[in-house]
Amino acid sequence: MTWTSFHRRGEVLRDVIASANRRRDGRLPMELTGVAETFGDELVLLGALQLRWHTRLAGRIERELLAEPMELEDAVVAAWHATADELPGVRAILDRERTAPSTPASSAAMAKATAKEHVLLAMMAGRVSTPDDAAARVGAEIEDRARATYRPAPLPADEPSTLLGRLKAVVAA
Repeated sequence: MTWTSFHRRGEVLRDVIASANRRRDGRLPMELTGVAETFGDELVLLGALQLRWHTRLAGRIERELLAEPMELEDAVVAAWHATADELPGVRAILDRERTAPSTPASSAAMAKATAKEHVLLAMMAGRVSTPDDAAARVGAEIEDRARATYRPAPLPADEPSTLLGRLKAVVAA
């Protein structure tokens, strides 16, 4: 991958994430300009979004653990909540692909990624010490707790109703 294609991929992925976060409908935005040319197919884009979620979650967990080193599981749950607030559209896409995968390949990819995420949650919460099936089960319990206690951030207000939104609309016209 060349430097130019690397940067182009990053730009397109940012556009995909922004669109997904606005829509929050759980569908991959394959219709966006540059997506098909950059990622090729849905599975590759899904993998990129899964990687973005996983790395953001891992970073959030690290920051939360710095703030609450004695309450490890609470910190992990808080990190899951914060990541879901930062990437609500990505989370919706991943959830949709987990529950109703579009292809057998995406089903397999999501199963593997989910198991790895569960292991991460369990290990960072200090509940297990080895990345095995038991860790995946414990991590699933932690994710269930995070989901049960999650209160999504409200959708942003329609921008044109704000002063800044009205100014942007006037300048764009």
